[in-house]
Amino acid sequence: MSIFKAYDIRGVYGKELFDADFYKIARAYVQFAKLQGCKVVVARDCRKSSEALFQSFAKGLVDEGVEVLDIGLASTPMSYFANGTLKADGSVMITASHNTKEWNGCKLCKANAVPISGATGIKDIEKLVAGMTGNEAPNGQGKVTKVDVSKEYGAHVREFAHLAGPVHVAMDFGNGMGIAEAVAFTEQSLLTHDDLFGTFDGDFPNHAANPLERETLADLQKLIKENPGKYAFGVAYDGDADRAGFVDEKGEIIPMDFITALVAQDLLKSAPGSVCFYDLRSTKMAEETIAAAGGKPMMSRVGHSFIKEQMRQNDAIFAGELSGHYYFKANFTAESSSMATYALANIVSAAGKPLSELIAPLKKYSQSGEINTRTATPPAEILAKIKSDYSAKPGMKVFELDGVSVDAWETEGWWANVRMSNTEPLVRLNLEGRTPAIMEAKRDEFLAIIRA
Repeated sequence: MSIFKAYDIRGVYGKELFDADFYKIARAYVQFAKLQGCKVVVARDCRKSSEALFQSFAKGLVDEGVEVLDIGLASTPMSYFANGTLKADGSVMITASHNTKEWNGCKLCKANAVPISGATGIKDIEKLVAGMTGNEAPNGQGKVTKVDVSKEYGAHVREFAHLAGPVHVAMDFGNGMGIAEAVAFTEQSLLTHDDLFGTFDGDFPNHAANPLERETLADLQKLIKENPGKYAFGVAYDGDADRAGFVDEKGEIIPMDFITALVAQDLLKSAPGSVCFYDLRSTKMAEETIAAAGGKPMMSRVGHSFIKEQMRQNDAIFAGELSGHYYFKANFTAESSSMATYALANIVSAAGKPLSELIAPLKKYSQSGEINTRTATPPAEILAKIKSDYSAKPGMKVFELDGVSVDAWETEGWWANVRMSNTEPLVRLNLEGRTPAIMEAKRDEFLAIIRA
């Protein structure tokens, strides 16, 4: 399987991904993005293999005449911040995000934290790497300059705080790069926090750093439930801290599209009329909440590179994705889990109500959740059939922003999205209805087509 993915480069270290690969990838990245003689920010997570991979990548950059701005151990949001504020021409984050300790990889950007995806360069870089031996003569002589942006980043994120009163939060750093995000919560007297697993450990000994897995949040839930009334909410970061999962003051997991709605509410108080994006798999309440808060709701497709492009095209201030990515114009149109944390704290402190009471009105409709079906029929054929069948029915809006979506909300009280996996023969269904009965009937109708 190729290490060159749809959104990044990733593989099992020592089995699929090697130090020598990173040297060639670095040189190919420079050649593709025309970065000779430029400055590139390079950061890394705390995995055991990250330092060796950094050395290989930095050597490749230097041999292409690049000045490496080494910001050291950092979260992915910090790397985006450094890219923009240091006026760099690109940035590289060495990480495998939420994957287990055996994995590593990198996320590549151009200037202003514009991501390079499979569609916008990763496949071109793969072709350049395939033509290299690794023994090519240097094309220049760059250098490595160490830069510390942590203090500036912390101050940047704290600008999001406008708390009406004290808020105490539980934070699960998962032994990963959420620890680096702690600089965003120092020198802030109104938002205080207790930590879980706040020591860097690339083996992730306590649990996987992946808030999409419910078991990842179990320790955070336990801490909150054992201390009733102590915490306003809890937040758990993934391995590189570009995603976060949240639980309320009772330790109950909050759906990530609900977080999108609440964060948008907070931002729109100071920027009414602005565009806010919601993931097309999100509850209808996300759209309705953004509109009610005076914003302009817009639907995004899935995937960080696509969302960031849509945000730039529409001058959006915020976007939320069902995977726990929260994107802010203020952070160079990139993720910041800590800005999302502040937005939630702002909402709670201003409302004077527990978070669970603020979430309750969002539980208005019935959602299927994402249902994955492995199929022998080519997924593209299934999507084509759904498009054909529902386009022929009255009262249906069928569109292809990402997969095939069918919107019958106004006429029948439901919507559905059917997508296929980029890597497996899987078809993914998300569906919502005004009532449980509508949701269940339409869910079964779509599954019958998918599984036929």
